[in-house]
Amino acid sequence: MSAGTGPRPQRRIRSYLNVMSLHVRDFREADRKAVVSLWDACALTRPWNDPDGDIDLALRSREATLLVGSSQDVIVATVMVGHDGHRGWVYYLAVDARHRGHGHGREMMAEAELWLASRRIPKVQLMVRADNADAGHLYETLGYERQKVSVFGKWLGPERPQDG
Repeated sequence: MSAGTGPRPQRRIRSYLNVMSLHVRDFREADRKAVVSLWDACALTRPWNDPDGDIDLALRSREATLLVGSSQDVIVATVMVGHDGHRGWVYYLAVDARHRGHGHGREMMAEAELWLASRRIPKVQLMVRADNADAGHLYETLGYERQKVSVFGKWLGPERPQDG
């Protein structure tokens, strides 16, 4: 890489109270079961998306990561983030239901944004399922705006999920 084009040094975000409420770090293989269980509990998994496969794909890529947030050594939040060189994408933002309302979603999104900014990615995008009004509200409070685009999809294999 030429000078000035590599990733910027990464610093962890401090919350608005200047105290980190979560310990945020990169995913470790020992986290896998807890992470997938959290995603299941948060209704983020779908039959046609293998969460273990998604984790493996993120870990193989230099353009993606999976961050976990823990409280008292228990994983209570996650966010997967990656980019295509122009736009960042956020997936699997999850906060354990017993830990919601404490700014953990906000903190994990700040960490994802920092990860992207350290790689000089100018914009972050995400998709929210139509029936997830709570997520839409969270992203709006974080300054995200609905974009004037439509998402088109096409299944490339013979299997076609019922609600995918």
